[in-house]
Amino acid sequence: MTPSPNRSPFASQLIVARDLRRSFKIGPRTIEVLRGISTEIQRGEAVFLCGASGAGKTTLLYTLAGLERPESGTVEFDGMRLYEGGEAMQARLRNERIGFVFQGYFLLPELTAVENVMLATLIGGKPRPDDAAESLARVGLGDRLHHLPAELSGGEQQRVAIARALINDPSVIFADEPTGNLDSKTGEGIVELLLGLVRDHGKTLVVVTHDAELATRGDRRLEIRDGLLVA
Repeated sequence: MTPSPNRSPFASQLIVARDLRRSFKIGPRTIEVLRGISTEIQRGEAVFLCGASGAGKTTLLYTLAGLERPESGTVEFDGMRLYEGGEAMQARLRNERIGFVFQGYFLLPELTAVENVMLATLIGGKPRPDDAAESLARVGLGDRLHHLPAELSGGEQQRVAIARALINDPSVIFADEPTGNLDSKTGEGIVELLLGLVRDHGKTLVVVTHDAELATRGDRRLEIRDGLLVA
């Protein structure tokens, strides 16, 4: 796999995870989803997490992104322990430094594209319509600012979701099956867009996918199997 041209071979670690463990109870059974996972992600790196359905990919992604607290283990984000600060600190970190793209888009149907993107700035109390428009232009939707989600294709809706994730200029973008609801051609365009953010803007990218071929597109491919990383 070819490293991103803007990525220094001496890039520092952005995310460091150590001995992550997480389990879920289903009736009397306890399912161990993460069984002591440790990994490091460098600044400006594109990492693809793959594995079978139910292997724990999304749980690991959410844990690295500060969305799901592990039962044990630690996650450091840029030198800060992600789960040791208060809720306010964690929320501020997620809003300012982390962008998240979901498979299901999660756009509010009554809001236009630019209003959906602007939502991320409202959390910080500072609506920025110009920045929202610029973010949409970066993903190729500069002419669709005032369209409702129902007036956009699936690929366009996912681009709105990516623009929303980008508006606060995050250090890292986490994407959970971002092409799962799209046809192969549209999905290819979304992957190229995400990889372009790494190449051209120095973002770090962590993508969950079940597509083994897609997982070869990044700098590194990690496979999770039986709650452990095997590659």
